[in-house]
Amino acid sequence: MKHLFDTISLNASKMVTRSYSTSFSLGISFLNKDFRNPIYSIYGFVRFADEIVDSFHDYNKKELLDEFKTETYRAIERGISLNPILNSFQSVVNTYKIDHTLIDTFLKSMEMDLEKKSHDSASYKEYILGSAEVVGLMCLRVFVKGDDAVYANLKPYAMALGSAFQKINFLRDINADYAGMGRIYFPDIDVSELNVETKKELEADIELDFVKGLEGIKRLPKDSRIGVYIAYIYYYKLFNKIKHVHPSEILEKRIRISDSQKIILLASSCIRHRFNLI
Repeated sequence: MKHLFDTISLNASKMVTRSYSTSFSLGISFLNKDFRNPIYSIYGFVRFADEIVDSFHDYNKKELLDEFKTETYRAIERGISLNPILNSFQSVVNTYKIDHTLIDTFLKSMEMDLEKKSHDSASYKEYILGSAEVVGLMCLRVFVKGDDAVYANLKPYAMALGSAFQKINFLRDINADYAGMGRIYFPDIDVSELNVETKKELEADIELDFVKGLEGIKRLPKDSRIGVYIAYIYYYKLFNKIKHVHPSEILEKRIRISDSQKIILLASSCIRHRFNLI
């Protein structure tokens, strides 16, 4: 009967993914079927932790996050949790031998969101490492099926891609983060005075991450490449859209990719991948 509970746990992770991110869900659906469930489970875990620090304003966030952290490691050690999201996640951690330091680093960045409202260069890099790069590495452990040599070779590329995605999120949500939670992720930036020159500097840094990330996608095993490539194409399209708007516009509204554009991107990505044009 444990199998039934594990199925229910996995379904909970799927529901979380599909509810919070249609774009990420779309990318997962194009992965080899062996990879889909583990990636759903990883996303469910990181999404819940992120929700604690971003959404639960009427509750003691530190207490909730501490409990979540304790229950995470207890689940991994026991091989089971009555929290379906953690039960699903622990299975992936134990099956694919995900390094616990990746989890530590991720949760440390979540803790930073509880206290830190602005960053210098050092804490900015530390936050991106924990909030994005190590999540990419968790997924990479799944994609390489535990092959340590391939993992080591692809590690810097996965980190760069995760960094690019996170920095795009920061730029897209710069006003919401500042106005809603008083956070400024980019170091030495005055949100109220964001100008064209500063925006271009941020974009140049993001471009470097995208270039390195794409090189890693090309080196991925074929059965995981298309799903990651679709996520890359979506974020790069969003990046280009942001690049072509004035700083004042991203301070006034959230730049989005429409559903019709997503369908076009999906079709073109599949064609390019099929004919080895990426």
